[in-house]
Amino acid sequence: QVQLVESGGGLVQAGGSLRLSCVASGRAFSRSVMGWFRQAPGKEREFVGGISWTGGSTAYTDSVKGRFTISRDNAKNTMYLQMNGLKPDDTAVYYCGAKKTIFRPVDEYDYDYWGQGTQVTVLS
Repeated sequence: QVQLVESGGGLVQAGGSLRLSCVASGRAFSRSVMGWFRQAPGKEREFVGGISWTGGSTAYTDSVKGRFTISRDNAKNTMYLQMNGLKPDDTAVYYCGAKKTIFRPVDEYDYDYWGQGTQVTVLS
């Protein structure tokens, strides 16, 4: 069993930065593909980015490329999402997920575990 807890969300002005963390409890975090998703009010949950279990591969949705960076520290069972140049359109609840599959982080359907989410609000 893996439990995920996100933190680091908050209120920030447009152009600002935040760093989200996703801490995993339980075994096998280090062998899981990890992903970040977000859900804005009235919208479907969407893929933000993902990272392979070694950290050697990452993937991002086009709207965040060049602004967001995903990293992980397997020794700390923690994944990070560094968000720079935030825009009002980035406002959403951000979720992390974990799965033990090949590296296809965009596929939401086969994530085994999800966190409870952390709110990010970007003011214009």
